[in-house]
Amino acid sequence: MLEIREDEVEITAIRAQGAGGQNVNKVSSAIHLRFDIGASSLPEKVKERLLALPDSRITKAGVLVLKAQQHRTQEMNRVDALLRLHEIVNSVAVLPKTRRATKPSYASKQKLRVAKSQRSETKALRARVDA
Repeated sequence: MLEIREDEVEITAIRAQGAGGQNVNKVSSAIHLRFDIGASSLPEKVKERLLALPDSRITKAGVLVLKAQQHRTQEMNRVDALLRLHEIVNSVAVLPKTRRATKPSYASKQKLRVAKSQRSETKALRARVDA
């Protein structure tokens, strides 16, 4: 699990969208989180994998932008945004397993041949009978 320093994350409070009554126009409870991947202290390999993600929240400049407005309080949205950031970073921190090509075993090939011949016999019995 990788650590992200607080000074590398830029958090801004903004007004949330959607329903909220009279309070929605007065209180900035949503959080806008910006994390510059290139300027961060993450290992280079992790940075590369993060930038390679097909994620629309990562800008062309290499900045990850998250918006949290799920909760009613600013603090809860701040925690939510930071948790989501950690999830994204930790998802690429673990190197994906390399795929090794394998061949089907002799027994599995034999099993397939038997199943195929049985299916062939079943279909042959459905053929029209000329009398």
